[in-house]
Amino acid sequence: FSGCGWNGPKTAPSGETSGLEKHTLWRGVLNRLACVRSVREVLSVSAPELQHRLALLSLREVKELHAAAAAACRSSPPVTALQLARGECPSLEPGHRLSLACPVLDNLLRGGLPLRGITELAGESAAGKTQFALQLCLSVQYPQEHGGLGSGAVYICTEDSFPIKRLRQLITQQARLRPNVPQALIRSLRFSDNIYIEHTADLEALQACVSQRVPMLLERGLVRLVVVDSVAALFRTEFQADEAIERARHLLAFSSTLHRLSHTHAAPVFCINQVSDVVDGPNPGRCDYGLVDSKVQPALGIAWANQVMVRLMLWRQEGCLRSGGRTSAPRRLEVVFAPHLPRASCLCGVWEEGVRAIPDEDLGEELQTTS
Repeated sequence: FSGCGWNGPKTAPSGETSGLEKHTLWRGVLNRLACVRSVREVLSVSAPELQHRLALLSLREVKELHAAAAAACRSSPPVTALQLARGECPSLEPGHRLSLACPVLDNLLRGGLPLRGITELAGESAAGKTQFALQLCLSVQYPQEHGGLGSGAVYICTEDSFPIKRLRQLITQQARLRPNVPQALIRSLRFSDNIYIEHTADLEALQACVSQRVPMLLERGLVRLVVVDSVAALFRTEFQADEAIERARHLLAFSSTLHRLSHTHAAPVFCINQVSDVVDGPNPGRCDYGLVDSKVQPALGIAWANQVMVRLMLWRQEGCLRSGGRTSAPRRLEVVFAPHLPRASCLCGVWEEGVRAIPDEDLGEELQTTS
């Protein structure tokens, strides 16, 4: 664009200008674009405003210009469902997952947590949600051949203090939880040194954490897992009932930051969420968020639900699980929705070594459920 007053090549990513140079409309209006600094600036301005700035262009031409700019900025061409089914797009294949360190749980999630996107675990108090988060913080440190990512985790606490005593117990029991991993490898991992703990007391501190400190850890390769425990605590306390729009705005900004970090660094984001009661009575307009006949639903409503890629629910049930003289309250982990998973669930317990699920065929043998 030399000599045409266009400054885009100095700042725009490689490949942006070539797509626009080939566009016949673009060649005809180069001399009118001296006030536009980059291709991306074209996309950031509405069609009426851009038409006002480029007075000689019609609205139709401005829309064509928007389309040309979008095509130039697109990093990859559109992909059809047929291409995905045939395996013609390896860059979009699910690939490696973060294991939950339990074969049954991994089977439920088809390998574990996706590396890109937000996975939410919602449940009532004392259901065992934090146990899953701690187990993932240890699992991520194993090499890929053992279901990990070979890196650490950042754990963001928004309501309770970090459960350091339980973490130490889980570390000492890794050999029992993972009998198929070489003991020498387990002893070589410095688990506690690779978990970075952040405490945020308000939304401003939370946003600063995910916008400044967490990106620094990810860019240095120190972590590959982001845990937020819990996502609802601050959003439920800092806004009144009549401030739903303002809360949704802050929630969108927060979730957008998490998505950007996850997709940029291929780092799973695991968010623990609280639940709220479902008010009885007919309400055809109410969304059940994937839950049928449930008396509780994940907090933060549809504004947050739209940001979640995988939603899991953890239910604490009545009875007792028994295994080798040990007992645990039964929990049921349920897949509520996910783009790659069917609706399914499994029974699990929280043991000294961590969370372990029970295959259905073993319920009447190794473990028993009693009232």
